[in-house]
Amino acid sequence: MSNRLSRIYTRGGDKGQTGLADGSRVAKYHPRIEALGDVDELNSLLGCVLSTREADDTTALLRRIQNDLFDLGGELAVNTPDYVVIVADTIDWLEQELEQINASLPPLEEFILPGGKPDAAQLQLARTVCRRAERRLVELAEAETVNPQAVAYLNRLSDLLFVLARSLNRAQGEADILWQPRKPG
Repeated sequence: MSNRLSRIYTRGGDKGQTGLADGSRVAKYHPRIEALGDVDELNSLLGCVLSTREADDTTALLRRIQNDLFDLGGELAVNTPDYVVIVADTIDWLEQELEQINASLPPLEEFILPGGKPDAAQLQLARTVCRRAERRLVELAEAETVNPQAVAYLNRLSDLLFVLARSLNRAQGEADILWQPRKPG
């Protein structure tokens, strides 16, 4: 593989703009950059989860998701409707993983609070960042062309992160932390 980056800093963003893969420049607060940043933040959070775990099926799953998120970031950076990496098969795979993990969990009878073991709590945080990335992508799609499969991917991914957090807690002997609602009045 050739060197992609020979220099890390370019000084190109010093005036509040950043470059897309096609060479165009947009403001650093452009909705496309906001969405890209949220996807990047989500990927980094998954890296934090992975840094605390030994290799197993969960780490393999999260590594694949990290690669998918990098692909999604590429779609956003290239900014052309012809460059599509996240496809229906990618979402089908997520749904299969989600169903398999969820099948091993007891049904939810109440809302649960984020928390439990550190890796599960971090996955709950990743879920919230995933939801934000999804909202940013929907916002971007109102103004520009966005791969609808990318929005669907983030929607399913947030669900998968939720059940995966429950599963990790359960595997480590931690029960769901149930919401204790106050009585109105």
